[in-house]
Amino acid sequence: MAERAAPGMARDRAAIAQAIMQAPTMQTSVGQTSAGQTSAGQTSAGQTSAGQTSAGQTSAGQTSAGQAPAGAATAQATIARDWHAVPRALRGATVALGNFDGVHVGHRAVLRAAHAARPDLPLAALTFEPHPREHFRPEDPPFRLTLLPAKAEALAGAGAGIVYALPFDDDLAALSAETFVEEVLHRGLGVRHLACGADFAFGHRRGGDADFLAAAAEARGIGLTVVPPVVDAAGPISSTRIRRLLQDGYPERAAAELGRPWEVRGHVAHGDKRGRLLGFPTANLPLGRHLEPARGVYAVSAVLPGGGMALGVANIGRRPTVDGTESRVEAHLFDFAGDLYGREIAVRLHRFLRPERKFPGLEALRAQIALDAAAARAALA
Repeated sequence: MAERAAPGMARDRAAIAQAIMQAPTMQTSVGQTSAGQTSAGQTSAGQTSAGQTSAGQTSAGQTSAGQAPAGAATAQATIARDWHAVPRALRGATVALGNFDGVHVGHRAVLRAAHAARPDLPLAALTFEPHPREHFRPEDPPFRLTLLPAKAEALAGAGAGIVYALPFDDDLAALSAETFVEEVLHRGLGVRHLACGADFAFGHRRGGDADFLAAAAEARGIGLTVVPPVVDAAGPISSTRIRRLLQDGYPERAAAELGRPWEVRGHVAHGDKRGRLLGFPTANLPLGRHLEPARGVYAVSAVLPGGGMALGVANIGRRPTVDGTESRVEAHLFDFAGDLYGREIAVRLHRFLRPERKFPGLEALRAQIALDAAAARAALA
């Protein structure tokens, strides 16, 4: 069985094992933290305001590091949805702006810049839920890298103690850029400093850009840091580029740009039990609003309820051998016999093993699954 090589990426087993161990586990509760993140190889932020303080203070129980270390509890953040009624404790932050789909290394550069400019303030991220593209183009195929719970955890892992997840509806979409700055950022959230990417656009018909934001923020005594993109040999790292990598079957390269393996999170649903009959029971997850990556078989790990980990092999696709019509994740977890129905798990992709294909019958499928499982064990060893 041929493996798919990822050009320019190290494919050794130790790297995959390290990614599995370092990826943060799921959290279902929310709390508060306020930390910045630093990492080698990132570009520096472009500062457009002066005179900022650098007190470096943090509240009790907070760290100044970003990504939680392996074995540590996952960072938590407080999620605020209604900008009209933000509690006093969640106002007055230094705020990173963006959609943050995937919370990739470029997004984390914006968070670091927001924290570096005002380390004396709580660090927050402002994002929109649903994604504006889902609002304006609901007929598009699902494309999300992260839904809100996973996004909030990743933002917390990058240091944000507060996540303003503003409901993106017709009313918010109709706000002019000027009104958004005045009513949402200034009056609603009481922001004291902002950070955004150089290509940030906002307001009705994307009427505001970084230059507009700089002038509007300065008029209200709000600082602004404009952050250049994080680039590599292929150009700027972006959510669009990561989606393309996943759709082309390169989860290792996507993981490098995300800073962690990409995952599909959901509640395990009942299937047709064919996997069990074939000797390979599976945990089935609907893709829902998640991006559909390249259809095929992957070496995976899974975060189980309670934070435990299991390795496995998964098929993502429509199961052509049994005439399936809906794309989903079917993960067979090695050496696991628990009941996961109705419970939330996250399946993380580590290596693409082969494309999905139709087999002449169930016996041929059974034999191939055995080969796939062996290949996944070898890849994850």
